[in-house]
Amino acid sequence: MKILITGGKGQLATEFIEYFEKNGIEFNAFSREDLDITDFNKVYSLIKEIKPEIIINCSAYNNVDGAEREPYLACKVNAFGVYNLALASGKVNAKLIHYSTDYVFDGEKLGFYTEEDKPNPINEYGKSKLFGELFIKETLENYLIFRTSWVYGKGKQNFLYKLNEWAKTQEVLKIAVDEFSVPTSTKTIVEVTMKAIDAGLTGLYHLTNSGYASRYEWAKEYLRLKGISKLIYPAYQSDFNLPAKRPKWSVMSNERISKELNIEIKEWKEELRSIIDECRI
Repeated sequence: MKILITGGKGQLATEFIEYFEKNGIEFNAFSREDLDITDFNKVYSLIKEIKPEIIINCSAYNNVDGAEREPYLACKVNAFGVYNLALASGKVNAKLIHYSTDYVFDGEKLGFYTEEDKPNPINEYGKSKLFGELFIKETLENYLIFRTSWVYGKGKQNFLYKLNEWAKTQEVLKIAVDEFSVPTSTKTIVEVTMKAIDAGLTGLYHLTNSGYASRYEWAKEYLRLKGISKLIYPAYQSDFNLPAKRPKWSVMSNERISKELNIEIKEWKEELRSIIDECRI
């Protein structure tokens, strides 16, 4: 199995690379500098040369607030760049693995979001990720789209890294108590993705750890496990006056992927404890 990874320096790609190296799986990983997915000619030329069987897209524009200021750039990467990958994947008959977001939902549902629920993004980032999903569906049959949420792992582009940095300089940490989703580790994403590939699955799935939490609960549990003593103040989303609206409830169910693969995905607290014990973050 020959695999190509885009966004090779990001936290999710880093997890995949460690997994592949540990398990002796052949792969080629390209950073944004090596492969800009918004350039179709470069994308097609490279993919045609390598002829991978699997393309794992870890490239993304993930700056939620930045997307409000530069929606074109968010769409350029998250939608049109994904379209380029889908076109090139079809040319070489490769399966495209792509990661979307819980932010395709508006947060108005009472209950867990499932794959059957209609998306209705309330910010530019969510819109750009939804367009990427639609481009793949319209272009390919051999694909896997995984919607993930509150992803954390090795790297600086996640909430836990920022929380750790804030704790170094602030005695009181203000964290939103009215924003709920599912903290999900890159380790879980990689392990479930590989099981899905081995099982030959295609289509759209929600891929998260189990359970749910407020951002306040997540922060409190992380600091407790790390032995960091700080006062955590339960604030509201509105207190921060951020450029992008966030859905207050974007909790997704992982029931479909769990049933398809006959697996149990760890509850978020258990997974967080495991990740910290393994010194992964």
